[in-house]
Amino acid sequence: MKVSQEQKAQNRGRILTEAGRLFREKGFDAVSVAEVMKAAGMTHGGFYGHFQSKDDLVAQTIAHAVDSQSVSDDLGAWIDTYLSGPHREHPDQGCPMAALAGFMRHQAPEARASMTQVLAAQIAALTKVMPGENLAERRRAAIGRWSAMVGALILARSVDDAALSDEVLSETRAWIDEREILGHPAPVREGRSA
Repeated sequence: MKVSQEQKAQNRGRILTEAGRLFREKGFDAVSVAEVMKAAGMTHGGFYGHFQSKDDLVAQTIAHAVDSQSVSDDLGAWIDTYLSGPHREHPDQGCPMAALAGFMRHQAPEARASMTQVLAAQIAALTKVMPGENLAERRRAAIGRWSAMVGALILARSVDDAALSDEVLSETRAWIDEREILGHPAPVREGRSA
């Protein structure tokens, strides 16, 4: 029986969703194609009807996982949710950037290209919701805040001391708040000081 295009798209979406969950939970190398297909409720043989290789699956999963998330217009609430205990405790459901970035240097070029596109899109989305008139300053603020948030989540997940983990999240949030109170970072300079 031939599968309709609509059903094929639904199957593909289910594979990408399950692959994203498994990759965020275990890392790329610890997850097999067979495991992804089983989690999606399909046979291993159907994989190549959707993807050329595991590298292709990784690249497409990165884009799919991030497409399912978006920056809220309520930046403060979005940051609070990002830097929260529940987000820290559920990497399989959370930000793919924080869960997968550390594995990317070992991935195929197409996966790294996908992560590059995702990062550029996230920075652009954050830049749009940053307060201020100057685009360069808003972009710098977006990059700085995003880097601090992703880094804080990675660090908070990496330690076995609950108090330190909570402190990393809360102090990063406080640092971001201070940046808001103090205003935007200094204007973009032509050169960098050594």
